Amino acid sequence: MTPRGFLGLVILLLAMYCGLDPLKHSAISEFPDFVSHKVDMPPWSLIPTVKDDKNLLQNSEIKFLNQIQGPESMAFDPLGRGPYTGVADGRILFWDGLKWTDFAFTSNNRSELCNPKPIAMSYLKNEHICGRPLGLRFDKKTGDLYIADAYFGLMKVGPEGGLATSLATEAEGVPLRFTNDLDIDDEGNVYFTDSSTNYQRRNFMQLVFSAEDTGRVLKYDPTTKQTTVLLRNLQFPNGLSLSKDKSFFVFCEGSVGRLHKYWLIGEKAGNLEAFAILPGYPDNVRTNEKGEFWVAIHCRRSLYSHLMALYPKIRHFVLKLPISAKTHYLIHIGGRLHAMAVKYSPEGKILQVLEDSKGKVVKAISEVEEKDGKLWMGSVLMPFVAVYDLS
Repeated sequence: MTPRGFLGLVILLLAMYCGLDPLKHSAISEFPDFVSHKVDMPPWSLIPTVKDDKNLLQNSEIKFLNQIQGPESMAFDPLGRGPYTGVADGRILFWDGLKWTDFAFTSNNRSELCNPKPIAMSYLKNEHICGRPLGLRFDKKTGDLYIADAYFGLMKVGPEGGLATSLATEAEGVPLRFTNDLDIDDEGNVYFTDSSTNYQRRNFMQLVFSAEDTGRVLKYDPTTKQTTVLLRNLQFPNGLSLSKDKSFFVFCEGSVGRLHKYWLIGEKAGNLEAFAILPGYPDNVRTNEKGEFWVAIHCRRSLYSHLMALYPKIRHFVLKLPISAKTHYLIHIGGRLHAMAVKYSPEGKILQVLEDSKGKVVKAISEVEEKDGKLWMGSVLMPFVAVYDLS
């Protein structure tokens, strides 16, 4: 057999293997209806390359190491106390200045399945039972804490804590399957994201690989108790934050790597605009007192992930190989976790970039909350909170 013939045979056998997946070792073997979608990526030349050459996030203080697992969101109550954070076992905890105490929970099923485990990912299998609080926001007028629970939808708990009350579990007849982040305006309206109507958070890697477009941005009206869909057909919508004057909100569309602006008042009300192209995979976004936006970036986007987004058939073929989802994920993010925090002006201009490009200290960030000259950074993957002193 000639070398060309041998190569052709290898390619044929590989194609047959990927088509049949006989050993069921691929990253999508448990998802028979998996479909790879094309992502309308901005040109590679337009993706921001500005860097923090000093890796300033490595100067962050690591707090509460191994005391909490997967603190996604950082929130402070109207009296400035906290932080409060939702963790991987389904609880919302409160730091009283001396220790962490239980404040609230989203599931009334606090069985042994929700007992402490060694790493945040250990809870993934049972998150739908224990609950997984993600985005947190306090209503500054009432002291109520609003919760985006990935499995139980939009919820609320009073200033005394306890079992949260359900506000919304569906919109227009379609269940919330991956409630992710939220913000509240002065009238108590809640704007929030549902990242997918097909994939739950425990399958977030498959959602990343698929880039399917069933994500939504929604509004909950506390007066009518109705939930309406503002935007649909989004590819992994994630963090959301209102502007300082509440005239618009911005939200991240993760698969595309963009920050969008949605107008709430004025002549442009109801219109969607491009706000910024992001340098990597975003999570939550938070507004500081100056009206600037901090975006948590899990990692920079690699050229490999950029090309895979553009060519879904190739991506689907690669995902059929006997390679674990975790390995595919590491390849997509360039081989290692390396966090970034990027600050944008109210007009969408990059003002500051902080990063740990080597992942030595701050490996991953889910949210950046600015308070009293410090950045409080939570991570859905890490067992700590990182605090960076802006001064």
